[in-house]
Order: sequence, then structure tokens, then C-alpha cells
Amino acid sequence: MKLLIVENEERVASFLAKGLRAHGYAVEWVRNGTDALARAANPEISLVILDLGLPDLDGLQVLEGLRELGSQVPVIVLSARRRVKDRVKGLDLGADDYLGKPFAFEELLARVRANLRARTTVPARMLRAGGVCIDLLRREATIAGRSVRLSAREFSLLKAFVSHPGQVLSRQELLSMAWGINFDPGTNLVDVYVRYLRRKLGEPVIQTARGAGYWLPADGQDPGP
Repeated sequence: MKLLIVENEERVASFLAKGLRAHGYAVEWVRNGTDALARAANPEISLVILDLGLPDLDGLQVLEGLRELGSQVPVIVLSARRRVKDRVKGLDLGADDYLGKPFAFEELLARVRANLRARTTVPARMLRAGGVCIDLLRREATIAGRSVRLSAREFSLLKAFVSHPGQVLSRQELLSMAWGINFDPGTNLVDVYVRYLRRKLGEPVIQTARGAGYWLPADGQDPGP
């Protein structure tokens, strides 16, 4: 697991790197914002420790730039700016944590561990079942490697099926999951959108359980007659 230290002061960076390496982390150090943006977006970086006082870009610009690029890497801000409004601004721009200087290394280490744990418990971006794969972030679906264009509601309905492979879902359950409707409005919405999905994915993908609802077979499961 590699951590990126973005720190202008060599003495501080050396102190951080030495302590983190002693606790088993791989460490990389850059001293300016331009290099930080280039390296932090690399998937091999698991967490960024970011100082705000950089020589070229303000650390908050680096943070904002990372989030605009779509990077979700955890960022812990280290700064001598201890005012509440500075902390609020950093968190609003996408920082996961904010620690004022001077700080105790043991506290920083605990925050590193906490943010790395939080990252590992983020729900999976990809869901797969019954030959269907959906990308929750991009809201895209594929079946047997073929990309399928879905409307927002079709995607929500397919997500409900892929999230519960092998499980028969009633029309009411599907209305709740895909439409947020928690009562029976007496509509055939579910049946209509199941037909839409079958046209795009293929008839056998979503099975009918007569009198009960619909279901998507789990991988390797026989859909039956």
C-alpha cells in the first residue's frame, strides 16, 4: 500500500516518510502541487497526505483539481491553518480528513488507518449476475461483453435484479427499489419495464415467477422451463 506525501518542507516530509515506512507503508514524496496532481491520480496511490503551503499551487487547488479529475483517493490535509473556516473549506472541497500543525504522529497514523479502512469498505463499483455486469459509477450495463444502452429507470430496475440474483422479487418490491414507491399504485410499470429490459438484454435474462414476480438467475443457476 503506497502513500503519497505532498509537502514542501523536506524536514517534515522526511519525518513523515520515516515514521510511515516504519509502520509498513510504502511512501512517495513530492514537494509541489503540479507533481502532486500527476501522481495522486495514479491508481497505485492508496492515500494522500497533503500540505496546503506549496510553492506553485495552493494545496486546496490540488485537492479541488483531484476531485474534478474524478479521483476518489482519500486525502488527509495537514496545515497550519487551524481556523474553522479553513477546515470547513478543505472538507467541502473533498478532503477526507483535516489535521492541524503541529500534530502528534500517532494521531496522524490513526487517521491514515481509519481512512484506508473506510476505503476498503466502500461498496463494490461493479455488480455481476446472470451474465449481466453493471457499473454503478458510470451507470453502464453489459451482457456477454456487449454494451447495452439503458434509460435511468431501466438501469435502476436492472440494478435491483442484479443485486438480488436468484431471488424472486415481487412487483411491489421492484417498485420500491427502482421507483421509490412504497405502496401499490395499481400500475403495470414493472411489467412494462421488464419488457423493455428483455428486448435489450434478451428474453431469457429475466424470468417470470407466475403470480409472484420476476427474478434474474444467479451465475450457473438453471432458469428452469
